[in-house]
Amino acid sequence: MPIPLSALSRRRSKIAGWGVYTKVDINKNTRIIDYAGELITHKQSARRERKQVARGEIWCFTVNRRWVRDAEVGGNVARFINHACRPNCYIEIDGHTIWIRAARNIRAGEELSYDYCTDGEATIPCKCRPGCQRLL
Repeated sequence: MPIPLSALSRRRSKIAGWGVYTKVDINKNTRIIDYAGELITHKQSARRERKQVARGEIWCFTVNRRWVRDAEVGGNVARFINHACRPNCYIEIDGHTIWIRAARNIRAGEELSYDYCTDGEATIPCKCRPGCQRLL
């Protein structure tokens, strides 16, 4: 069972734009929140992603070979969890549900992050730490 939504807060991030922070300690492997959004095809996603990437954003998340979740439509606070090359969370896909899970024990007040593992055009510079050269 995921932690209560009230245990998470969206606020300005030290990584980029908005971020999601936990108000409580989270144990390793705990399901934190699902990545919600409209379930669309890869063809629909390609069109939407071009617009999103042009704005320096990524809202589409691949579920499987057929489906993608677009958090820009019907998304929840999970869409504000930032990428990091050394994240404190990981992804688990269960059917059509994308779970954000704790990769380690996370202390109250920490910003949540996971590796986006993007396979697109790699045009958005990673901002996870000073000097990071990765492109998303």
